[in-house]
Amino acid sequence: MKKLIVANWKMNPASVREAVLLARTISRNIEISKYRNIELVIAPPAPFLIKVGAALKKIAALGAQNVFWEDVGPFTGEISWRQLNDLGARSVIVGHSERRMHCGESDEMIQKKLRTLLAHGLGAVLCVGERERESDEIPPVVEDQLQKALVGVPARGIQNLAVAYEPMWAISTMPGARPDTPENAFCAALYIRKVLTRFYGKAGMRVRVLYGGSVSAANAALFLREGHMDGLLVGGASLKAQEFINIVVQANQV
Repeated sequence: MKKLIVANWKMNPASVREAVLLARTISRNIEISKYRNIELVIAPPAPFLIKVGAALKKIAALGAQNVFWEDVGPFTGEISWRQLNDLGARSVIVGHSERRMHCGESDEMIQKKLRTLLAHGLGAVLCVGERERESDEIPPVVEDQLQKALVGVPARGIQNLAVAYEPMWAISTMPGARPDTPENAFCAALYIRKVLTRFYGKAGMRVRVLYGGSVSAANAALFLREGHMDGLLVGGASLKAQEFINIVVQANQV
């Protein structure tokens, strides 16, 4: 199974010129024929999708950071799976903790988004993770988020699903953030797989589980090798071209 590396640019950079420059720099330095062990998704802000997609050429799939669950209609400010697909996006991040926290996304909203994406053949990176952790035990909220998101999602849809374990306290933009340990991330991956197999049997074992939370070139290989993760959700480090390239190189070697 190839490692999946997802770059989440969040609301960065400030201009389309900077976004295209970043995409071109990454493109020039990653010859995809040399990186046969990974799949790469880059998710820029929605206004930059077309130009970033063109700049990336074929080194990565174009991703999006959000979606609405209706095809068309009176939903001001939203963007549908159909529109994203038309813009060239092939995968969408769903349920990111920043959207849960800042935009009031509920489990029900996330479930609708996930079900819509998978029903129409788009990839989905579902984020789950706790706000705080007081011990080494994975809190039950992770299972709760995952179970609620999977309601109504048939087994045939999960071939395009990846689950990113993304503890909120580990995200680099959070006060006092620190990355999780590879050992704890591995425990979280096992925990998530147990839920997936409860829903889907052996098919659940084929869903890739990623780690997200202060991923950097310094720890990427550790999460992939010692943490046995199937990939990474990369935030701030994906905005630094050389650091992100280093992460990609390490992922391919693992």
